[in-house]
Amino acid sequence: MEDIDAIAALHDPVRRRLYEYVAAQGREVGRNEAAEAAGVTRTLAAHHLDKLTEAGLLESGSRRLTGRSGPGAGRPAKVYTRVRTERAVSLPARDYRTAAELLAEAAEEAGLDAGLCAAARRRGEALRGSAAPCADLEQAMKILAARGYEPHAEDAENSQGEGEPGEAARVIRMRNCPFHAVAERFPPLVCGMNLALLEGLLGAGGPVGTRMDARPGECCVVIEASKNKTR
Repeated sequence: MEDIDAIAALHDPVRRRLYEYVAAQGREVGRNEAAEAAGVTRTLAAHHLDKLTEAGLLESGSRRLTGRSGPGAGRPAKVYTRVRTERAVSLPARDYRTAAELLAEAAEEAGLDAGLCAAARRRGEALRGSAAPCADLEQAMKILAARGYEPHAEDAENSQGEGEPGEAARVIRMRNCPFHAVAERFPPLVCGMNLALLEGLLGAGGPVGTRMDARPGECCVVIEASKNKTR
């Protein structure tokens, strides 16, 4: 019932906009910022943000948004971030997570990593259908967002990309892993599967490449521009 109540809290359109904005930032968000993004007053935003916190969808804290400390720095402001707890509702009750974990355990014990990756790559290609390989990072962002990866672009650190001289390389990182629950227990197996799936989905060997670059709290795969990079 708790999951149902939590998801029901998103029925209100203003509350949903606020939740989606906070979730998309990947950092703490203050009430003023959230209100401006949702196009509502600060008072209304504060009400809905606190309701989302009560429902267990956000967590709140406080800090000085000015970045200063000591006298004159101002009072700490209330800030919000998305909780990492996964919410799911199935009516009637289903337990796909246990099935996925059992299958992953069996595949790992049997050394089926290569077979799983091959199947994942074929599934990615099937999802792409007759479409050409992904043409650029902008198109990749749309494809990944549609599949729940919550992509965001950032400057690459020690990137392997091939941008023009003097041009800052850009990569796509993803704040959400759709396979997070199983990946936590079987990271090499599931992360390898995810990489192969995205290779098939975006088009291996095309203008957009994939590579493994795990970072805490995010998907293990990074997307970058690739001039027909081979693996």
